[in-house]
Amino acid sequence: GVGIGPWIIVGLFVALRYYKRKYGPAHIQFQPSNNTYVDPYPNREMESNKLFFGVPVFSYEELQQATNNFDRTRKLGDGGFGTVYYGKLKDGREVAVKQLFEHNYRRVEQFVNEIEILARLRHRNLVSLYGCTSRYSRELLLVYEYIPNGTVASHLHGDLARAGLLTWPIRMQIAIETASALAYLHASDIIHRDVKTNNILLDINFSVKVADFGLSRLFPNDASHVSTAPQGSPGYLDPEYFQLYKLSVKSDVYSFGVVLIELISSRTAIDAAREGEEINLANLAAKKIRNDEVGELVDPSLGFESESEVKRMVNSVAELAFQCVLGDMELRPSMDQVLQELKKIDGGNFEFDHLEKVHAYAGSSRSKEVHLPIVGTAIDKKQESSSSPKSLTEKWESKSNTPNADG
Repeated sequence: GVGIGPWIIVGLFVALRYYKRKYGPAHIQFQPSNNTYVDPYPNREMESNKLFFGVPVFSYEELQQATNNFDRTRKLGDGGFGTVYYGKLKDGREVAVKQLFEHNYRRVEQFVNEIEILARLRHRNLVSLYGCTSRYSRELLLVYEYIPNGTVASHLHGDLARAGLLTWPIRMQIAIETASALAYLHASDIIHRDVKTNNILLDINFSVKVADFGLSRLFPNDASHVSTAPQGSPGYLDPEYFQLYKLSVKSDVYSFGVVLIELISSRTAIDAAREGEEINLANLAAKKIRNDEVGELVDPSLGFESESEVKRMVNSVAELAFQCVLGDMELRPSMDQVLQELKKIDGGNFEFDHLEKVHAYAGSSRSKEVHLPIVGTAIDKKQESSSSPKSLTEKWESKSNTPNADG
């Protein structure tokens, strides 16, 4: 009996070493405590050959040099999770480098989440991810293509706002391209979860690049919703998601409805200077639309009162926005339906070289377009899309749920 004991101990030791080598620490899960950093993806082999989820991995020093040591004069803005700096890589590419605020479990999770999602997407109206640092770097950095013309928010009611600069045709271009990007995301089983005008970037031709996927979620294609704690931005957050913890693609539709209202009004989604429930732009807009007071909501620079074509199109977009922000998510259209309606409102001739249409817009005729009616206006109520609901309480039914993958 004495001679067998040591052999049992040796056998257990060998078995333990074999288990550790075969399965490694990646199969042992630890729950994070407070802000203690625990790597949720500890397998370093995923970053072999300078790639992570197929995305190039930069050294911290490369990006430190590209941003001139994160020079404050190069700061492009602050987001919910980090600061973005302008930079220039050695190969000459201009980039936007996001520096995440903290290096803890949640930040690593968001860091990996954004990389994993953007690495699998290709759409002309989604921002491109050029690379990232290693998760083991001293800083968590994401490297995007640089979009030089600010955000939609900055042009509507921020530092870049200029009366008459964002004409109605440009705003329609922004709406259609953003809807195209979101419909593509939903077809890819992804919910953005933070759709807002601050996350819609514009290039020099005012073409859209939807950004910031840190909160995005992969969505089971056989589920109507998932239950998760609400995250997003005040004024854009789906009330059903906020109150019932039910996240759905229709949550993005609600947020996009608020974006449409901003494009019509040039007002902020939340404004404490407004009274009561009107602090929330969606509530204010719903009230104006129900009372046939759309004109009081519209940015005066758009020519709503002086140009009949603009008035007709704005009324149609206002009605569509109203559909998007309905409290019951089941009554809202899908993002693909929203996209198709916007194209019809625009005349059915939308092209991504839309800026050329901006200059020729004044002489255009769109008398044959099909659009959503709005109650109480002079719009021909007999013209109604076959895919549109007959009332604000009827559910949308679509014959097609698959958007064009490239917009």
